Amino acid sequence: MQLPYFCFNMPKKVEIYKAEFIISAPNLIQCPKGDISEYAFIGRSNVGKSSLINMLTNRKDLAKTSSTPGKTQLINYYLINHDWYMVDLPGYGWAKVGKKQKQQWSKNVREYLLKRKSLTILFILVDIRLNPQDMDIEFINWAGEKEIPIALIFTKADKLSKNKVTGSVNGYKKHLKNFWEELPAIFISSSETRQGREEILEYISRINNMMSTIK
Repeated sequence: MQLPYFCFNMPKKVEIYKAEFIISAPNLIQCPKGDISEYAFIGRSNVGKSSLINMLTNRKDLAKTSSTPGKTQLINYYLINHDWYMVDLPGYGWAKVGKKQKQQWSKNVREYLLKRKSLTILFILVDIRLNPQDMDIEFINWAGEKEIPIALIFTKADKLSKNKVTGSVNGYKKHLKNFWEELPAIFISSSETRQGREEILEYISRINNMMSTIK
């Protein structure tokens, strides 16, 4: 079930004052105790996932970046403000690893997404410079079919002009409307210019506040 975006349209100052690495878990069984909210990040290899996490947390090297796609091979947990987790999931795509290893990554990620009860939102990252890619669309639709709450983050917005950014996002929305009655929340980001940081953190904050009232 998707969380309605209109619930989160009031301005609110948000800041991360503490971000610490907790564990790299090879599978669901070895993940931390699921007693606080988890916001997971996933995308194709080389989409800029680690850079985005570092930008959101104001840390240069919290998540390890690399010029080699597919370096994230484990489920990496970062505790934020002693209150909730950012979870860096292995990317999908063209990482240069063997078929057997890719299948194991896929199995572990799928198990996490389907069985992790503390998963609150799955942020799916998309390279804004590219036309809708079959692999991304298939993954987004699969998550929707499995009723995993998702939001989309378009990365690398600094690489395009404002007009091209708008055109790219509108093109993606048009494509997704072939499959979705109501689109998930969408954010535009750049790790270089820090675009999208406040909006994404405010979105998380409002969900956390809503979850606390439900409890």
